Amino acid sequence: MGVAEAACVLGLSERHAWRILAAYRGEGVAALAHGNRGCRPANATSEETRQRVITLARTQYAGLNHTHLTELLVEREALTLSRSTVRNILVGAGLASPRRRRPPRHRCRRERMPQEGVLVQVDGSHHRWLGEHGPWLTLLLAVDDATGTVPYALFREQEDTEGYFRLMKGIIQRRGIPLALYSDRHFVFCHSKPANETGEASLVDRDKPTQFGRAMRELGVTQVFARSPEAKGRVERANGTFQDRLVAELRLAGASTLDEANSLLEAFLPRFNQRFGVPAAQPGSAYREVQEGLDIEGVLCVKEIRRVAKDNTVRYRGRTLQLYPGAEQPSYARTHVEVQERLDGRLLVRHRGQILTPEDAPPLAAELRARADAGFADAYTSLPLPEQPVATRKPRTTLGWDGDWYRDKAKKCIHGQLVLAGMERAREQGKRIGRPSVTERDGFSQRFMAAVERLEQGGISRRQAARELAIGYATLKRLLDARLYPTNGSEQAMLVPTTTCDDGIVYDGILVTY
Repeated sequence: MGVAEAACVLGLSERHAWRILAAYRGEGVAALAHGNRGCRPANATSEETRQRVITLARTQYAGLNHTHLTELLVEREALTLSRSTVRNILVGAGLASPRRRRPPRHRCRRERMPQEGVLVQVDGSHHRWLGEHGPWLTLLLAVDDATGTVPYALFREQEDTEGYFRLMKGIIQRRGIPLALYSDRHFVFCHSKPANETGEASLVDRDKPTQFGRAMRELGVTQVFARSPEAKGRVERANGTFQDRLVAELRLAGASTLDEANSLLEAFLPRFNQRFGVPAAQPGSAYREVQEGLDIEGVLCVKEIRRVAKDNTVRYRGRTLQLYPGAEQPSYARTHVEVQERLDGRLLVRHRGQILTPEDAPPLAAELRARADAGFADAYTSLPLPEQPVATRKPRTTLGWDGDWYRDKAKKCIHGQLVLAGMERAREQGKRIGRPSVTERDGFSQRFMAAVERLEQGGISRRQAARELAIGYATLKRLLDARLYPTNGSEQAMLVPTTTCDDGIVYDGILVTY
């Protein structure tokens, strides 16, 4: 065999084949081995360093993970080694890292739903949609799982129940009622409860639905809750696309308010669906039409149960609603009704399937008197004060702060320091700071001891004793807890307050504050 043919068989160049042949003829088979075989690398870690690392890992730095140990070796032991080198040394010595890492999970792509309307993913994206100088807004977005299109979306100031009600209303008006809804575990969608006594994990409490969950049950929509953002990846990726494209569209259009952003969003959605939508595997739509007689406004609203008072009024969030008699129900007193707060702001009452339209009830006499007193006080404070002689008026000193100065942390801190300094000056002048203590009342100690004796004999209760002493129940309890008085019926001795201070009473070294 010639050298050219041998080089072709060995996969070498002919020039290198001549070198190997020359070395073989001069030194024999030993020439074919690499010259560094059996030699220790120049950059290898010395055996002394290896033993030192192993010793430190077993004694002083026992229980540390490999990364932390590497950092401490550099900081405290002046051993500059890479993490992989430390790991190889420790693993070779049988010292594995104490921190266990979860094995990577095998993830695969999930098939899209076969038909439009089978599953809709919803999510909220809190972002600076109107630029760096604009307000923070939340985009409530819905993405159809089968086609990737957006049936409806809207901007809100925050992610709340009313916003998702409006989102579902827009989806139903444009497409219909979907079969299922895929969302995260936001408090709008579900209540969570601990999975076990330790509370390490949380489960969805389906027995206690939220207002939104109750509405979905009435519509027949199945709620599916994701355990991770990756599970609802289609709407998450759509949020990223909107943050990239829609922010630029809003900036180019000069939108600066919430209404302008929603108006531009209406024109943006068709173009987005045409660009990023994909055809469904099966033709047709699984969106359901609204059944005849189903009041969507009466479903997508806040509902709460209230009991009607004797005067046919219902209290709801600070308002009193008056119910008027009907043809079949002359009075609703002592019955339970359902108060509905609609999206348009109306308050309606539902009783046995019948919708009532209440009005605000006339105010009671106590409320009228309170309004009159408040009006009198406002009118009194608005009257000009009589002029005082200049000689008796003290000069007024101010800090020169105007507006909402208390929102400034620095100014608020300075103000607090000035207040404390003024209180200290008042104490030095003998002035009182705060309300006077109850022990300074005439004859309080004697009346308190008499009340304690009656309490021990069972003649009165603690609340009766507090009323007789003209003090609060909590104050009486603190006084009784602070006294050294046996409760087992043995020798009865009462400690009389020895000293008083601005903060309360001192019973032989025990301070009772109010």
